[in-house]
Amino acid sequence: MGQEQPQLPPTRAIARDNALRAKTEGWFEYLVKAQPHHTDYGGVVWHGAYLTWLEEARVECLRSIGIDFAELVKLGCDLPVVDLSVRYHRALRLGQSALIKTRMLEMTGVRIDWDYQMVGLDSQELLLTAKITLVAVDRDKGKIMRRLPPTVKDALVQLSK
Repeated sequence: MGQEQPQLPPTRAIARDNALRAKTEGWFEYLVKAQPHHTDYGGVVWHGAYLTWLEEARVECLRSIGIDFAELVKLGCDLPVVDLSVRYHRALRLGQSALIKTRMLEMTGVRIDWDYQMVGLDSQELLLTAKITLVAVDRDKGKIMRRLPPTVKDALVQLSK
């Protein structure tokens, strides 16, 4: 008998709240609001805060298709960022809200490419565009995996439909 592959447990149904929205036209949408700790003294969002929001949107997108990041880590798989490209178009300011849209562009082996757009809720102006590449890494060995765990790959295929 072959050894059974570890499986991701099913995630609980995601409660509807202001931060999560259904996937639209291939995009997963995630709402953010600029709080004081995100800004400088002039009330402009610090450039690094955007990166945190992009990761939050990606993690919630994965959760929406049944991949709980904490469970993924328990399986010994991590998905670190290996490439990042960000274009800041306009600044978000204290108290303003924005919609981050993310989608998986392509999955090639253990390499996963993501696309992002951030739009101001009030102005509907494009604030940011980004592309991020993740690679599956074996946490125990500290090396890039040869292939994604089957349960992860099967779940990610849902994003490419």
